[in-house]
Amino acid sequence: MIETPGIAALFVMLAAVAVAVARQRNLFGVVVLTGTYSFLMATALAALDAADVAMTEAAVGAGISTVLFLGALNLVGSLESKPMERPWIPLVLSLFTGMLLVYGTYGLPAFSDPHAPIHTHVVPRYLQEGLAETGVPNIVTAVLASYRGYDTLGETTVVFTAGIGVITLLRRRRKKKEEGGS
Repeated sequence: MIETPGIAALFVMLAAVAVAVARQRNLFGVVVLTGTYSFLMATALAALDAADVAMTEAAVGAGISTVLFLGALNLVGSLESKPMERPWIPLVLSLFTGMLLVYGTYGLPAFSDPHAPIHTHVVPRYLQEGLAETGVPNIVTAVLASYRGYDTLGETTVVFTAGIGVITLLRRRRKKKEEGGS
């Protein structure tokens, strides 16, 4: 595990990449930077001992999403058009939402608090009764496939639907090229 200064450095790099994404006008650069952001986030998650989430972030965030963005970029071109005026309303709304989310974190228990409700109620039950209730020896698989089965099904459905949408868009583009070239 990376010590606290290493994790802090990762989060500083994440913030720098996020600012670079916001300032970038070349969409190819945005795609590269978002892939970099996802890779850094996967590294931070691995450093925080969340290996399963880190692998998912690396595969979906840095891998599949980058490929899908590059496919979409092929359809729209690589330069973003300049906004007609300053987008103050979206900026204020984003800042307000961010402050609201930060305010919401004050009601959460401290990080790694052993007396937090999840550690006193949910985790012990999953660890003690997981095998008997689900019949699955791997507790991570039991939680994802059984206890949170509908949630996992929903997430899978969203990713599948997004993939089908991208394939549909790319097929339309190919058909138009074939019709125009004939």
